[in-house]
Amino acid sequence: MRSIPLEEFIALRRLLRSSQIGIVRLRSMLDAFGSGVALIDTPAKQIAQEVKLSEAAYKGLVDGTGNGDFDADYKKDHDYITNLGGAILAYGKDGYPSQLADIYDPPILLYVLGEIREEDKKSVAIVGTRTPTPYGTRSAMDISSGLVRENFTVVSGLARGIDTTSHKAALEAGGRTIAVLGSGFRNIYPQENKKMVKEIMDGRGAVITEYSPDTKPDAINFPGRNRIISGLSLGVLVVEAAEKGGALLTAGFAIDQGKEVFAIPGNITSVKSGGTNRLIQRGEAKLVIDTLDILDELNIRPQKAPEPVDESVLVVPEDLTIFEEKIYSAIAFQPIHIDEIANLTGLNVSECLTTLLTLELKGYVRQLPGKNFKRV
Repeated sequence: MRSIPLEEFIALRRLLRSSQIGIVRLRSMLDAFGSGVALIDTPAKQIAQEVKLSEAAYKGLVDGTGNGDFDADYKKDHDYITNLGGAILAYGKDGYPSQLADIYDPPILLYVLGEIREEDKKSVAIVGTRTPTPYGTRSAMDISSGLVRENFTVVSGLARGIDTTSHKAALEAGGRTIAVLGSGFRNIYPQENKKMVKEIMDGRGAVITEYSPDTKPDAINFPGRNRIISGLSLGVLVVEAAEKGGALLTAGFAIDQGKEVFAIPGNITSVKSGGTNRLIQRGEAKLVIDTLDILDELNIRPQKAPEPVDESVLVVPEDLTIFEEKIYSAIAFQPIHIDEIANLTGLNVSECLTTLLTLELKGYVRQLPGKNFKRV
């Protein structure tokens, strides 16, 4: 990927620093004039006439574009990214992700380590709590690796918990992942993920941010980060989230951007699943128990249909107790819900769950999201 020229970078940094001019207004100005350099070189009065700026915005434009006091600092940032082997992309220029350019308030500048490829358009974001339960962690791992097997890129925010799990699962499955930061590259957060950042940028995806290198991971930055996560993706999957928090903000951005929203159902008594369950209840998210649910909603056919299993030749392991054999015989290789297992076996749900845990520890069954189970 090639960075924009230094001259264009400095022009855009000046414009972004201008008072009274936000990203949406600057986007319209760039659409009208084509580049930051063109805006800098055009008399402010002419710009004001064409894009109908207010008096305050006009003054901000004059003050910002005419001030070169920070140009040396901007050059240092440009050199820093170049020396890291990264790239600086700009809205409306080559290399800028087209799906991100289509949102209402696209970042004007993107700092990139690694590479954003055309294939990354086929992507799904996975977000959730920083303190997941084992259920949430397992769900994120399963869905992330399943998406990779379907040639999706997994997008997330590099935060602790569900974000880190999703990136890691994608990498371990041999796929690509994009991490979106709420800070600059000199302040990778959390620091324990620096090794993962290096792995991602070394041919496994991209680490991106709209924030200049010295920007710290302040709370005010993360809503902006979240709109980029959803903007890059065809849809957003929420895995364990409270009713207030960053994951729900990302889902909100996805809804506003016309993207699909998915959610893993959770325990109704768990605070960590309050947000996901509420999204499903309000009809704002599709309930998801596996990757196929996401593919179905996106109207994408699986890469390879699973091989049919002849149920008549299924062998029951010899080391099972009577209860274990009864439950194992009720389960096939397709997911089955705990309530159906209880109905088939005549056992209560509590007895089934206890026995299923033993079967899972023995490696014979696997638990899926939503209290579904399948044979291994």
